[in-house]
Amino acid sequence: MTAVEAYELTTQGGATDFARLIDACESFGPYCLIGGLAVNCYVEPVYTLDADIVVIASSLLPLAEHLRKKAFKIEDHPHSINVYPPGSELRIQFTIDERYQSFLARSVQAQVLGKTVRVACLEDVTRGKLWAYSDSQRRLSKRKKDELDLIRLAEAHPGLKTLYPTELREQIDRG
Repeated sequence: MTAVEAYELTTQGGATDFARLIDACESFGPYCLIGGLAVNCYVEPVYTLDADIVVIASSLLPLAEHLRKKAFKIEDHPHSINVYPPGSELRIQFTIDERYQSFLARSVQAQVLGKTVRVACLEDVTRGKLWAYSDSQRRLSKRKKDELDLIRLAEAHPGLKTLYPTELREQIDRG
């Protein structure tokens, strides 16, 4: 069984829904993956149900409306628009944080769940994880997941540690 087949099975269609999502994103302009799926492009992958994406700001609302018409459930939140495909466990989060808009110009192509997609470059994935890790408003469990992603990134790409706060660099160095 391939990784895509396993993901499809465990998420009840998540890989298919991910492909549909990417097709929609591509038709509305620049986009790129950020978050855990993007991290998985640069290090040994771990399982996640989340697809975190940034799209060009002017396309976000038309894209969300397009997905709504395709039976995706849409929820507005203070920092994101969350999208849920019908019958699937895939969780899609479009960030509305303006800091991520610059990631679009530096994104690269990668294979994710059997689909060629735009992914934030390594340094931008790291920056996004650092922003999330440093956000004291996020749940502790989310910040710890971000911390783990940062540790995984630093183990695979030691030069990234120069971007990290001192306490995280020291923790990694004590390893």
